Amino acid sequence: MFTGIIQAKSTIVEITKLPGLWRFAMDFSPPLRIGLDHGASVAHNGVCLTVAGQDEQAVYFDVMAETLDVTNLSGCAVGDLVNLERAMRFGDEVGGHILSGHVQLTAKLIEREATVENSRLRFGCDAKWMKYILPKGFAAIDGASLTIGKTGPNWFEVYLIPETRKLTTLDNKPVNSVYNIEIDSQTQAIVDTVERVLANRERA
Repeated sequence: MFTGIIQAKSTIVEITKLPGLWRFAMDFSPPLRIGLDHGASVAHNGVCLTVAGQDEQAVYFDVMAETLDVTNLSGCAVGDLVNLERAMRFGDEVGGHILSGHVQLTAKLIEREATVENSRLRFGCDAKWMKYILPKGFAAIDGASLTIGKTGPNWFEVYLIPETRKLTTLDNKPVNSVYNIEIDSQTQAIVDTVERVLANRERA
């Protein structure tokens, strides 16, 4: 499980494309390696990946074809920066919201308005997901827990404070870039439950 509080930006130093998967070699700083064991979970742009190995040069992660199909990791290249979060530990402060590291959809950056202090990002996505993306609700965008601002039929906005702009890659991508989205699981459960109850009443 994760909290959506990005701990670092890490560089992809190598991508090995194997049958059915890609192996990412990531440049982890010494603090990120503390207690990092084989099999540990680390979120990359919000995608939960398992440590497959490590040496003095890099930490290695295998990304399956299914994950590549549904996330923006398939668009990554050597030299790209990726948002990282180590799995939360019992007793950690939860400053964001509880995340699984399972991305449900991707959204395209369609508009950016930036000032010296902050920025507004507008994302476009399939309209079917908008019932889960509500003003003042939460979503994880490339792994970062953010509060939703305005919404429309097939778009939503978030605002980035200076700290978020500095610690993440969110404000460094050009318009039309693709971002990973994990919607709030509690919101999804409530919406789906209400829909099922109403559908059952209509059939009764």
